[in-house]
Amino acid sequence: MTVFSAASPRSPRTRTRAHIVPIVLGGAAAVCAVALVAYLLWPTWGTSGANAPDKLPVSVGGTLFNLPTTAIRMKIQRHSGPQERIDLDFLYPSLEPPGTPKHVSADTVDASLLPIDRIFLSIAAHHDALSPEQRTATIYPRYLEPGATMPEDGLTMRMFRADTPYGSEDLYSAASPALTARCTRDAATPGMCLSERRVGGADLTFRFPRSWLSQWRDAADAMEKLTAQLRGPRG
Repeated sequence: MTVFSAASPRSPRTRTRAHIVPIVLGGAAAVCAVALVAYLLWPTWGTSGANAPDKLPVSVGGTLFNLPTTAIRMKIQRHSGPQERIDLDFLYPSLEPPGTPKHVSADTVDASLLPIDRIFLSIAAHHDALSPEQRTATIYPRYLEPGATMPEDGLTMRMFRADTPYGSEDLYSAASPALTARCTRDAATPGMCLSERRVGGADLTFRFPRSWLSQWRDAADAMEKLTAQLRGPRG
């Protein structure tokens, strides 16, 4: 006798649904897993990047300095450890590190030509070269004009002879507070002064506008303060 099954065969549509459901569930699980991994690995810093340390320990000529990161002028120098030379600048008279430089366009270039409000500093290994004090005592006198100006507010000025390597410069000096500065004269561009001092294995070279010499004690004090505050721990 022929026996007929009570169960009817599945239609093609039913079979298709049966295959799709596991695929959809598997896809949803995969999407959830990817979203979870992305959430866990997503960077937590903002668009400005991770915060850099406020100060970097830098060794120049074997002498340790703690330097404000934002005061370092060249990005390639913004790392800790030994360096041959490093260049910085500070706002004057606050001596704070400068902020982010403003972009100068053709429309704002005239407005950007303002008086210099910074003191520039280069720290370089001296490798036992002649010290700034020795140059002032033994080298510069060979090139100076015979006479010196009368001290003005405690500051003396002597001119370099025109036929010397320093022919367009003058030498300023004072005893208290101590200051020695070689300054170019005002011309198409404002005159700038250069003042050097030696700290351990490094020479510090400060640069600032000649016009600041009208308040020369403030400039001398600023260089002294910067020298003290940038020094690292002494052994």
